This record gives sequence, structure tokens and C-alpha cells, in this order.
Amino acid sequence: MEGKLATRNISPGTRVYGEKIVRLESGEYRIWDLFRSKLAGALKKGLRGLEIVPGAKVLYLGAATGTTPSHVSDIIGEEGELYCVEFAQRSMRELIAVCEKRPNMFPIHADANNPEEYKDVGEVDVVYMDVSQPNQSEILIKNCYAFLKKGGIAYLCVKSQSIDVTLPPRQVFEIVKKQLARDFTVEQEYELAPYDLDHLFLALRRKD
Repeated sequence: MEGKLATRNISPGTRVYGEKIVRLESGEYRIWDLFRSKLAGALKKGLRGLEIVPGAKVLYLGAATGTTPSHVSDIIGEEGELYCVEFAQRSMRELIAVCEKRPNMFPIHADANNPEEYKDVGEVDVVYMDVSQPNQSEILIKNCYAFLKKGGIAYLCVKSQSIDVTLPPRQVFEIVKKQLARDFTVEQEYELAPYDLDHLFLALRRKD
């Protein structure tokens, strides 16, 4: 596994997206595909001090079919909690199948624009957002005020093409950072090419 990212599988013997499995004396590990997970790409680009840790409570907005959430599930372990919000029905069906095999993953069929729909989640340690909507900043702010603990961390995947296709990606990234500046401090940022083109990954600290 030298040079590759992997997470220890909390659901041994199961794959989520056809990923390679490696079995060692210390357990079973799932190779983390850098081209199918923006979080993996950010880690490979140098993301430091990941606050998705064993036992963490995480709200994941835009969980899609569960590729990256499944690796988050591995990291937080059985003591952690991962609440997966997804709106698309087709993706939701696949996400539910992944959650059924992972005791720490909870699927929520809802629109991330409306955090009141899943208010029972309560306070979380981390908000992770990968929602391809023009109002990404607004969605993140609403959810962080509803759920993220004071001083907590939010990870945001900014897809420039979903916000404004007429502007260069880096100009879009600067606009998004300005929109978030009142509520967050940007601690780290990484452009995700070559793993994901026209994407910026932000690690944001909520201001108290």
C-alpha cells in the first residue's frame, strides 16, 4: 500500500464502489481512490490535522452514493456517528444500501437547503459539504449555525462550474471565500487538480 491512502474497513468483506481490499495482520483495509473522493484528493495534496477522527460526530451534506462517506465511516469507527444527507432519490437508494452494512452511518433523505428537516441530528463536531449548488456558501452557513459546535471545523468542496460557468475557477473561489469570511476562518485550501478539476477544498473554522 506504499504511497496509497487506505482506511481500515469496519465492515470486513464488503466493498462500496469496487475498491481494492488489502488484508493485513492488523485488519482489512480499503484503498481510497483519489479520483473518486475529494477528501482523499485533499489529503494527498497536503491536508493536515484532519478532524474527522475516531469517535467524531459528523454531518455530511451531499453524501451521494456513499463513496467518501464510507471512508469517513471507517475513520470515525463504531463509536462515531455519521449523518448522511442526500436529496437525489437514485443516489439515496444506493446510499441506504451502504448504510445498512455500517452501524455508524445514518441516511437522511432531505434538502441541505432546509436543515430544519433533520434538526434531530443535534450538535456535531464536523460538517462536511459536497453539494453542487450555486448557493453553496449559504447552505454551509445555515447548516453550521444549526449544527456545528462553536469553534468546530467545516470542510467544503467548492465546484466552480456549479456556481458560475462564465468566470475563471479561481475568481469563483475568491468570491466564495469572501462570502464565508464573516462566519469562518480559512485554515487550509487546496485546488484538487488533477484529481478533480475546477474544485477547491476548504478547511474552515467557525468563528465564535
